[in-house]
Amino acid sequence: MFGLGHQDMGIDLGTATVLVFLQGKGIVLQEPSVVAMDRDRGQIFAVGEEARRMLGRTPGNIIALRPLRDGVIADYDSTEKMLRYFIAKACGRQGLFRPRVMVCIPSGVTGVEERAVRQAAQQAGARQAFVIEEPLAAALGAGLDIAEPSGAMVVDIGGGTTDIAVLSLGGIVCSSSLRVAGDKFDEAIVRYIRREHNLMIGERSAEELKIHIGSAHPSSRAENSMDIRGRDLVTGLPKTVNITCREVYSAIQEPLQQIVSAVKEVLEKTPPELAADLVNRGIVMTGGGSLLHGLDLLLSEETGLPVHVADDPVSCVALGTGKALTMLDALQQSNSSEGRHRPL
Repeated sequence: MFGLGHQDMGIDLGTATVLVFLQGKGIVLQEPSVVAMDRDRGQIFAVGEEARRMLGRTPGNIIALRPLRDGVIADYDSTEKMLRYFIAKACGRQGLFRPRVMVCIPSGVTGVEERAVRQAAQQAGARQAFVIEEPLAAALGAGLDIAEPSGAMVVDIGGGTTDIAVLSLGGIVCSSSLRVAGDKFDEAIVRYIRREHNLMIGERSAEELKIHIGSAHPSSRAENSMDIRGRDLVTGLPKTVNITCREVYSAIQEPLQQIVSAVKEVLEKTPPELAADLVNRGIVMTGGGSLLHGLDLLLSEETGLPVHVADDPVSCVALGTGKALTMLDALQQSNSSEGRHRPL
């Protein structure tokens, strides 16, 4: 631990959710990464859960937006203001301290995207800003011993990105990051219901369908169904339609297959000695997307490996950023050649 521990903060800057880990306190904040702004004056109207409730329901002068798309910053100013708000809220009365902040980034980001994250964190009030790749943080948070000379595989499915990596000796041996994750499932459900039922629904309604009756495996939840409300595209009037589990399963086939293919590609690139380790250790799934019913079963069938969902998959990356802060010196030494985990 360094100096004043309470000044160290880990942030899982997710496309769908932001989690903040405070040294010595654990996860102190978990809110949607949504910002509501006054379009005319450019002022922040609401952040987090309060702003999420406004998505798709705002009057003309207020816009509710998600400043991160596909795991990277899409709107820099909004991201900085959102980070400033979350850092201040997490620090509470200690807001006068400028914390050291560790922020996670997808493993496939460019140098420009990485720099944007660190600059946003510093502009938002961080004394020093570091970045860590998501699969590494997820593995640390899931409690995997990645320092050993044996292979461990993590599949982190978030809102905007799916990060897949094989880890050994504290580093990433081979990895893949694809911009297909929870959001793409929601978009696929919206498209399917528009095509099959002539019904327009919002992404929030699609997410509810995914959570309550969604399934990645045809054998599970087969009989479940749920009523969903939206706008009839023929009459223009509100309408309710009953959607079955099998329909949701059909809707999300394309993004599911993209994730399965990416996992297989990483396994094909894995050195044989580490691949042998994975036969016993299997794959650990983290991130909110891993909670999709039957996804662990699907991956296990497709790869022939045992698949485990982490105990608290949503919090793994945030917990991992906190652990990374305590072992910063070791991480900086092992990753200096990759250009990760360094201050701005």
